[in-house]
Amino acid sequence: MKRSRILSMMALASATALTLAACGGGDAEGDGATAGGGENAAADGKTLRLALNQTEEHPSFIALDNWGNSLEEATDGRWSIEVYPNETLGAQQEALQLVSDGSVDLAIVSGTQLENLNEDFRVFNLPKVFDDVEHQMKVIHDDAIVGDLYSSLEESNSLTVLGGFTQGARSVYTTFGPVESPEDFAGKKLRVQESDLHIAMAEALGASATPMAFGEVYTALQSGVLDAGENNEVSYWTQKHYEVAPDWSYTNHLVGLDYLIVNSDLLEGMSEEDKAIFLDTWTAAHEEHTELWTTATQDAIEQATAGGATFHEIDSAAFDEALSGLAAEFITSDTQQALYDAARNAAE
Repeated sequence: MKRSRILSMMALASATALTLAACGGGDAEGDGATAGGGENAAADGKTLRLALNQTEEHPSFIALDNWGNSLEEATDGRWSIEVYPNETLGAQQEALQLVSDGSVDLAIVSGTQLENLNEDFRVFNLPKVFDDVEHQMKVIHDDAIVGDLYSSLEESNSLTVLGGFTQGARSVYTTFGPVESPEDFAGKKLRVQESDLHIAMAEALGASATPMAFGEVYTALQSGVLDAGENNEVSYWTQKHYEVAPDWSYTNHLVGLDYLIVNSDLLEGMSEEDKAIFLDTWTAAHEEHTELWTTATQDAIEQATAGGATFHEIDSAAFDEALSGLAAEFITSDTQQALYDAARNAAE
């Protein structure tokens, strides 16, 4: 698969540009159109195009690339997957729209992207809804809990959610020393994703929320525009944020989540035999990703420590208490409450 990646990337990038122009640059919510759906629904098989915003060294790429190889072998070459890393097909919002209209077959997108389409996805973006990665993976791949949620975008957006990859437990890192309580964040600017929930989360942590694109964080920390960031250890290391914010404090305030989405017409067009193989090999892929993530996290800690970072174990009880009210604030329907309760019950 890898030998032809560069040539196929160039060809698809050109085709994608034409598709975006034809779509008039529509927003991520789309209108449920399925242009190209007929091609995607080919039951005999095809090479599926998967959009990813991570590098080829990231656990997500490795697991997805291995999935493609397994799928190709299991279907005697009828189906395969070509993974396009580094936002080759656009940022996540663009990739989501391309999967919706059938121009791209699959994509990895963050929970905040799906939250913009259906607020029920917000439940799994809440701080402390998951205790750890194991708990998270148990919930998000339990059809009894997530079946209706994952099919909720099929009619409106031609999107089916198949499951997800963990982003690991997120903590804070700072330019000014460790933090042990929300009081230590007083007057400090913390970068968050552009989400009302994440802004409220930063404020609950005691900081001044500063929404900002991820690619701008290093320079903002370096220049003093930001005082802190929040993320997992893998991103902390790969983005070199440890160089400018060397103190990491284990608040473990959120277990982040990415979802795998597929064009619904494509999935529906598969034969029952091929669909079963497709889903079985996907299960193996997300299980492999979790294993890779554990190793990558430990490697990142070691590398960042060698680069000058200090990882501080703290008593996170004060932060946990400050975050505890967010669920009541952001859960706004019986459906969301039921999802939250099911997730929490799964931890017991």
